This record gives sequence, structure tokens and C-alpha cells, in this order.
Amino acid sequence: MRRTFLGAGLALLLTVTACSGPEPTAVAGPTPAGTPAGTPTASRQDAAEADRTLASLRRVDDLPMWEMTFVGDYDPTVGTDAAPPSPFGCSLFAASGDPSRPLFARNFDWEANPALVLRTDPPDGYATISLVDMSYLGVGADPTGDRRLLNAPLLPFDGMNERGLAVGLAADDGATVRAEAGRPTVGSVRILRLVLDQAATVDEAVAVFGRHNLDFDGGPPLHYLLADATGASAVVEFVDGTMRVEKGRGGWQALTNVPVIGVPEERRRTDHRYGLLAAALARTGGVVDDRAALELLNDVRQGHTRWSVTYGLRTGEIHLRTATGTGRRYRLPVTLP
Repeated sequence: MRRTFLGAGLALLLTVTACSGPEPTAVAGPTPAGTPAGTPTASRQDAAEADRTLASLRRVDDLPMWEMTFVGDYDPTVGTDAAPPSPFGCSLFAASGDPSRPLFARNFDWEANPALVLRTDPPDGYATISLVDMSYLGVGADPTGDRRLLNAPLLPFDGMNERGLAVGLAADDGATVRAEAGRPTVGSVRILRLVLDQAATVDEAVAVFGRHNLDFDGGPPLHYLLADATGASAVVEFVDGTMRVEKGRGGWQALTNVPVIGVPEERRRTDHRYGLLAAALARTGGVVDDRAALELLNDVRQGHTRWSVTYGLRTGEIHLRTATGTGRRYRLPVTLP
């Protein structure tokens, strides 16, 4: 909420250490460069808020990776032609063996695109820190001043909100969706924004998924991992057009690019990355700290892993490592139930 990010309330630690409705109105200010006139954008800011957002952009890594604080409001439902990532990989896990320090971790595996660490604090949603692949915004090598950045809230590829709810995605070639009458349709990446803005728990996040039809057009089908500050976790998959959910048990849950729901564990472990994650997490009963989680992510990293990140779901601590080997730390104040 507003108290978390704006002004002195922002608690950000940085350490450099070696993954259908009416058409909305346009963004305040001029049309973003390279965008056809009249194209809807996410921003619901006034001109001063948009300028403050763009002025907050700074380069923090040679990946390249940037940081930006979004000031003001946005419409998470506005249309966009951005597409989900290709099925190049991604590895995720939730570890809750230590109930006092549940953790969510993921590798984002994709092309050599610039990335953005984005802070948002909408007036009617939870404050979040999320990671964005900037290529899907259409911005160039130097995004400074590019108003297409005002659409960045629409495309979180993973993130955590102030209630300790985290979510990430991975490709699942076998997933299919079937539209249900009466439900709005949203993009398969956009749903992460709605979850982060609206859900405080895994059950609430699953309910957000259940209220929407997902659109996989323009990119690969996806499945999702959710986790919250209570230690709960869940995989959301789409099997034969129907949304299915598997809750975590045994202190951990993992996800790569193979289906898990309805698949025996021994068969899941034939996938190399899933097998490595499962063996390590089962060995410790899902007890891992940030350092161990990053090392486990390193064990399953690929040549095209762009970032590895861990989210402390009760501590609010975020540890990020980019493909360049640079590490950064953030802290999002978490309000526990």
C-alpha cells in the first residue's frame, strides 16, 4: 500500500556483490515514442507522476539491468500487444521447511535482453517489487525517458508483494486453456500483476486465477508457482482446457518446464532440472536459506539464465543475481497476518 514505497517509507537495501471491456483512456502526456497514436497504455498518472517515474530510472548492472519506481496509479487490465516469453526454460521452487523463513526462488531463462527491477505501490493494491524483461515493452538499448516504461507494471515475470505473496511463471508446452463465459480474458503474463496487486495468500491468488480466462496467444502456454508468508504454496496448471491446482506438501514445491499435476513424482524427476531441485529440497526437508537457494539455482542455471532471485516471504528480503554475476539486495517491508 501507499505507506510502503513513497517517501521515507521505502526500505531499499542495495549491495553490489559479484528468470474484455471498454477501451481505456491514453496515458497522461505525449504518446510514447514508437507507439501508434491512440494506443492505450497502463499509466493512470498525472504528468508530474509520470515524469517522476521516468526520472527514477537508473542503470544498476551491465546485464543491462535497470531500476525504476512507478509513482501513482496504473490500469492492470489495459490492452497490450506484449507477448510472454518463449519456452527457453525457467526453474522455480518454494521452500517452507523452516516455517519462520519461507522462501520463493527462481531462474528466468531467456534471451539476452535488458531487465528492470520495478517497485509499484498502487492506491488500490499491494506494494510490490517485481522483475520485468524490458524487451517486451518495446524499448531500445537506452530506455531513458521512453514513456513506454509506463507500461512496465503490466509485465512482471516474477515478484513479491507486501503481504509476502510471490508468484512466477514457466513455459508448459502441454497447457491449454478454454474460455469460460462471463470471465474477463487477460494475458498469461498480465495475470501475475493482478495476483500481486490483489492477493495476500495462495488461496486468494488461486481465486484471482479462477476469476479470469487466460490468453496464451502470441507466446508459449505457461504454468505458475505461488507461495506465501504462511508457508503455503501451489502450482497452477491448465490441463485439457481446465485450470487445476496442486498444493505444496512436504516443505517444498518445484516447477520447471514439465507438467506436474497428475504426474507421478518419479516421472517428474526425469526432467534434469526438476530432478536436481527435488533431490536437494527433499534432502533438507525444504529448509534452505538465501545463500543455499541461490546456489541451488546456480546448479540448474542454463547458458541463457538472465537472473536468479530469492524472495523472503516473511522477511521481505530479496536477493538478486544477474547473468553478469552481480548481486543486489532489496527489502520490501512485509505485513504479516
